[in-house]
Amino acid sequence: MTNKKGGAKLAIIITACALVVAAGVFALVYFMNKPKAEEGTKAYTFVVVDDKGASKEYKGKTDTQFLKGLMDELKAKGDFTYEGTDGEYGLYIDSVNGLKADYNVDKAYWAIYVNGEYGQLGADTQPVNDGDSFKLAYEK
Repeated sequence: MTNKKGGAKLAIIITACALVVAAGVFALVYFMNKPKAEEGTKAYTFVVVDDKGASKEYKGKTDTQFLKGLMDELKAKGDFTYEGTDGEYGLYIDSVNGLKADYNVDKAYWAIYVNGEYGQLGADTQPVNDGDSFKLAYEK
């Protein structure tokens, strides 16, 4: 004859195990089907031209408002670097992908081109629109 207390304990243990298994199944289904991070909505092309004329192209989508934000996103991905200083006219780009441009030494600087035209704004104020093409070119 079975003990009533032993049967109740066994039922509790079985119920607890079933709940743990169910929670694990739900967690697995959630993580397999959770919402994925979406790419941005604005397509861009971003090209860096170094002092030797070699270029590196980056393409993607973003939701950032200004070119500096796009550069920050590329930097966060790890395949692009830049350094700059804030001045009275905004961000002045000092180096890109490890290549420093020093206007005081040899009149070199990083020029910004937007859709093939010489940029009129700094990286921190240049808007990013869908389909824009940007180029940072080392120039003297």
